[in-house]
Amino acid sequence: MSLEAQRAHILTGRMYNDLTDELVAARRRAVLLTNAYNDSFGAPQAHREALLRDLLGHVGPGAHFEPTFRCEFGYNISVGADFYANFDAVMLDGARITIGDNVLLGPRVSIYTSNHAIDPDERAAGGCYAKPVTIGDSVWIGGGVTINPGVTIGDGAIVGSGAVVTRDVPARVIAAGNPARILREITEQDATGWRPDAL
Repeated sequence: MSLEAQRAHILTGRMYNDLTDELVAARRRAVLLTNAYNDSFGAPQAHREALLRDLLGHVGPGAHFEPTFRCEFGYNISVGADFYANFDAVMLDGARITIGDNVLLGPRVSIYTSNHAIDPDERAAGGCYAKPVTIGDSVWIGGGVTINPGVTIGDGAIVGSGAVVTRDVPARVIAAGNPARILREITEQDATGWRPDAL
């Protein structure tokens, strides 16, 4: 089966064989491209964004990952404008990872769409499945957060450091913990009136 046919099958959410030659080669390509991107730190932004466009499915203007960034395939990842990931971001993108505009990831954030089979024989034979992850606009994900398969995080949400996100997080809330739970809504009282020209 071709890589394109396997990608289409994986995106349906059905079990797939993680050990096929095509998927192994796609992972190798992602490692080589992420190495090139990570090694380009300090190069002009336009050059770095061109490397990201070779690796990822979609890259908005101003997107930036601090070294080191790792992903499984890259082609299922879409990041919006002015996306920023601090160091050691990891994205397993068997299914789609869609990230909006103005999103901040703290250090060592992990986003997983892929999961291994529960049955040990199926797992040993390469059985996997994947569910998409969606992160809205203007989201802040704190350091050390783990986002699990199938999760949606709404616009303007904040996920506190160290959280393990196992279910959807609504828009404009602060969530934290393991498993992550909603602590409170973000309200107008959170606005301080600060602007960049205030310095």
